[in-house]
Amino acid sequence: MNEARLKTLIVERNADLGLVWCRFLERQGVDCDHVCDETAAYAALRSGSFDALVLDLEMEGGAAFRISDFASYRNPEIAIITVSANSFFSDGAVFELIPNARGMLREPLRLEDMAALVQHYGGRRDQADKPKAAVSGG
Repeated sequence: MNEARLKTLIVERNADLGLVWCRFLERQGVDCDHVCDETAAYAALRSGSFDALVLDLEMEGGAAFRISDFASYRNPEIAIITVSANSFFSDGAVFELIPNARGMLREPLRLEDMAALVQHYGGRRDQADKPKAAVSGG
């Protein structure tokens, strides 16, 4: 039986950095798409279903918040992992502004941390879709 792989969308304005992140996640067994701007993010979200969204909070004009709203509208279960070099959100306000936010990473980030958050929170939808009897209790 083939297990469905996690599908992640990375929205990072720096194309080279986004590609590095995407390739790292792919080596961890995650299917990954990368886009650099708001228009491409909307197109990707319209055309595919994603378990997780890694989102650059420092996009121009608040685009990250519009993208997160649209992603949550298209897929209410999507896990959003935010990324920022700015300490502005260090108080945790991002979790109030983006209800589907599951993690906040500061740049420069450790790729292993990003992968762990994507795999943990992105995989929860898979667990939620399984029948109760298939989930072992503790």
